[in-house]
Order: sequence, then structure tokens, then C-alpha cells
Amino acid sequence: MTVILYAVFLVIGAGLGFFMATIVVRKAVEKKSIHLLQEAEEKGEVIKKEKILQAKEKFLQLKTEHESIIQGKNSAINKAESRIKQKENSINQRLEDLNKKNQEVKVIRENLSQQLQIVQAKDENLEKMIQSQIQQLEAISGLSTADAKVQLIEKIKDEAKANAMVYVNDIIEEAKLSADQEAKKIVIESIQRTAAEHAIENSVSVFPLESDEVKGRIIGREGRNIRALEALTGIEIIIDDSPDAIILSGFDPVRREVARLSLQKLVTDGRIHPARIEEVVTKTKKQLEKDIIETGKRTLIDLGIHNMHPELMRMVGRMKYRSSYGQNLLQHSREVANLCATMASELGLDPKKAKRAGLLHDIGKVPDNEPELPHALLGGKLAEKYKESDDVVNAIASHHDEIEMTSLLSPIVQVCDAISGARPGARREVVEAYIQRLKKLESMAREYEGVVKTYAIQAGRELRVIVGADQIDDSKAAELSYDLSKKIQDEMKYPGQIKITVIRETRAISYAK
Repeated sequence: MTVILYAVFLVIGAGLGFFMATIVVRKAVEKKSIHLLQEAEEKGEVIKKEKILQAKEKFLQLKTEHESIIQGKNSAINKAESRIKQKENSINQRLEDLNKKNQEVKVIRENLSQQLQIVQAKDENLEKMIQSQIQQLEAISGLSTADAKVQLIEKIKDEAKANAMVYVNDIIEEAKLSADQEAKKIVIESIQRTAAEHAIENSVSVFPLESDEVKGRIIGREGRNIRALEALTGIEIIIDDSPDAIILSGFDPVRREVARLSLQKLVTDGRIHPARIEEVVTKTKKQLEKDIIETGKRTLIDLGIHNMHPELMRMVGRMKYRSSYGQNLLQHSREVANLCATMASELGLDPKKAKRAGLLHDIGKVPDNEPELPHALLGGKLAEKYKESDDVVNAIASHHDEIEMTSLLSPIVQVCDAISGARPGARREVVEAYIQRLKKLESMAREYEGVVKTYAIQAGRELRVIVGADQIDDSKAAELSYDLSKKIQDEMKYPGQIKITVIRETRAISYAK
């Protein structure tokens, strides 16, 4: 029992001790909080006073700066006002000077008007005196003033004409003598410095064969291979008794080259049938087009000509397969270019521009389509289209006198063209006339609606016209053949007779896959 009482008292004592300790701690905390609040308030007051002082200082600083700015502006305004006053004073002074000068001018004008009146009066008196003297002279000479003027003018004209003619004749004779000598010198030097070979272009090519057995394979069963080759290339293939050779006949060198290269590939490959022929001819045409472009590039590089339009470069390459009066057109144009450069150098002109004009002077002979224009005018239009200079365009268009020459290059190109064509053996008129006749045959047939391709073969003795099967039926094909024969008979002159063959073909193609 006693132990329990001790335990109860002990618990009560501990509780009272804990309660008293809590009260003591709480009072200590309250005292410390009050102390901290007082310190915070004191610090706040100090900070507040500092901020107020800083604001006052900042205000005073801004006020000082603002006052200095205002003073500066006021001083600038004062200076401007003083300058304006000075200008006003100077303007007023000038106005006074102008008024004085105006007064002086008025006085001078009055004096001048008085002097002018005096002069007019003297002129009137002088005119009267002159008229009286003229009347006296007319009475003495028996001629009127107008008649005397006419006689005097005629006399002066005659004397001037006589003197001028003597002077002009002397100048002309001297100019002819020196010009002839100088021109001969330049032409001879140009010809001597530019050597060129010439080869006559023919209208046939000979294709060699390893043996006569190949001829039969080229002809094919019932001639189907040779007919397909002729239809696709437009070239007549002549197979005769000539040993180990066949002849490709056609006026267009490009077509002949396509036929020759195609035959070469077919014979080498060994597979010769219509489908293979069509495939090889198509590939050959594409390859020949690449060769044409390469030829144009190589020609420009050889001649040192730069920055030419790709289409003009392609036309330069096509010159290799064209001829002018039997003379290879590319060789002729290269020779003219070199001659022009030489002659331009002798005359002190630009040799590069002259070489460019000489190379392009016959470019109008090789377009893909041939409009009814002289080749010189067509070449000028093409050069202008592809941004050649005005001097080059005029030299091309005027080298056959179709238009007026406006550039010094024009007569040079004309002369060099004549020099190149005048070399012995350079040209052959008959071949050119023959080619023009064949071209006209083909162009006449192309004028009809429905015509797809035209080929003049057998030296112009046959014209093959390929028409579209969907546009022309069999009866119209016969009618076309008759109409074309009448038109050729009426409009052309030719030896012998011309056979017109109209070909209408229908193809049905399908693929087994």
C-alpha cells in the first residue's frame, strides 16, 4: 500500500514538475519573441530611413540632370534665334540691294529703248538708200534683183561642181589604188595562212561485206528485211553484182550514215529481222545524235569559241552531214571561220568574233525543219534567237546581200565565204541542184494531210510517201498518189519520170508476258 502511495505521489510530482517547466519555457519564448519583434521593428525603421534618403538623392540627381538638359536646349534655342536674326538681317540687306539694282535696270532699259529708236530710224534711212541704189543698178544693168541672184548662183554652182569633181576624182583614184593594193594583200595573206583540203560529197555510200552470203540475210525472206530497212531509214539499198559490197543511195548524208551504222551493227550481231532492224535503227539514230553533239563540241574547242548556245552547237555538229554544192558544210564553215579570223586580225578587228561569225554563217542550212526562207536570213534569225551579238547576226544574215550590212564583220564573212567556195574543186553545182530537187520532192509530199514521212530514192526517180493508216484509207491513198504526180508534173522540171509510191501500213502489236 505504501509503495502504491509513493508511486502516486511520484507521478503527481513529475506531472507538476513538467507543468511548471512548460510554463517557464513558454514565458521564455514569449520574452524572446517580443525581443525579436522589437529588433525587427528597429531594423525596419533603419531600412525605411535609408530608402527615403536614397530616393531623395536619386530625385535630386534626376532634377540636376533635367535642369542641365533644359539649360542645354535653352542655349541651343538662343543660338538658333540669333542665327535666324542674322539671316533676317542678311535677307533684308539683299532685298535692299535688289531694289537698288532694279532701279538701275529700269534706267538702263529706258536708255536702251531710246538708243533702239535711234537705230531703227537709221535702219529705215539705210534701207531707203539701199532700195534707191538697187533701183539705179537695175536700171543701168537691165536685170532685176531675182534674175541677178539666179545667174550668180548658177555660176557659183558650176564652178563648185567643176572644182569638186576634180577633187573627188583625185581622191577616188588614189583610194582605188591604195584600196586595191591593200585588199589584194589582205586576201592573199589570208588565203596563204589558211590551208584546207576539199572532198566532194556524193549521194551514195558503199558498205563492204565479208562475203556474198551476207547479202541474202540482208535481203531476208521475200525481201522483208531490206524493205524494213529502207522504210525506216529512207535510204535505197542497191544490191547488184558488185562483189562483197552493197550501195546505200540517198541525198541526205544523215540518213545514209544511219543506214550504214545500222547495217554494220546488224551484220556484226548476225540477227537480221524486221523487229531487230527497227530496234537497231532507233538506237543508231540516238547514237548519231550524240555524235553530232560531240562533233559540235570538238569543233568549238578546236576553234577556241566559247559560250555558245547548246542548240547552235548541235547545229554545228549537224554540218558534218551536210554539203553545200558538194562541199562538206562543216569543213567549209571551219575554213571560213579561220579565214575570217585572219582577215579581221589584218584589219585590226576582233578575230574571235569574226571566227564565230564565220563558223555560223551557213547555220541556216541545217535546222531540223526548213521553212521557206533563204538560209542566210534563217541563220540570222537562229543566231538572234540564241542570243548571239548584233554584229554576228548581221554578218550571218547579210552574207548573201539579203539585208543591208551594218557591221564591219559582214563584208569579211562574205569575202571569206567566196574565197572558200572559189577554190578549185571545192564545189560542184550539179550535186547541189540535184539535192535541192530531192528536197523539194519530199517537201511537196509533206504538204498533204495525213502524210507521216517522205523519202526520195533512186536518185529522185521514186518518191515513197508513208501515210497514217488511221487518217487515210486505201482509196484516198490512190487519190493522193495521183494528185501528187500531177502536182510534181506541173511544178517541177526533171529528167525521165518519177514514180510515186504511197505506203499505208497497219501494225498490230501485242506482247506475251
